[in-house]
Amino acid sequence: MNAICERVIGTLRRELLDQILILDERHLALVLREYLIHYNGHRPHQSRQQRPPDIATQPARDVTDLNDLRSIHRKPVVTGTINEYHHAA
Repeated sequence: MNAICERVIGTLRRELLDQILILDERHLALVLREYLIHYNGHRPHQSRQQRPPDIATQPARDVTDLNDLRSIHRKPVVTGTINEYHHAA
């Protein structure tokens, strides 16, 4: 269990906390809540074939659907530190 906790803490530090100056406990809770939503709803995971844990929000896309790159939109999340990219309808 210790190795799992260390990996989670390392991920949080590398991807989030090293990039943001945390002001107080309330700010930390807000940033961690936004990151958790991003981590479970959008961020790709290698063990899940580059799909997020919350599969209901992200259907699998075929590589052939990526022909038109102009239809991709960027959405800044977690106070603008991380960007999510979505296909436009």
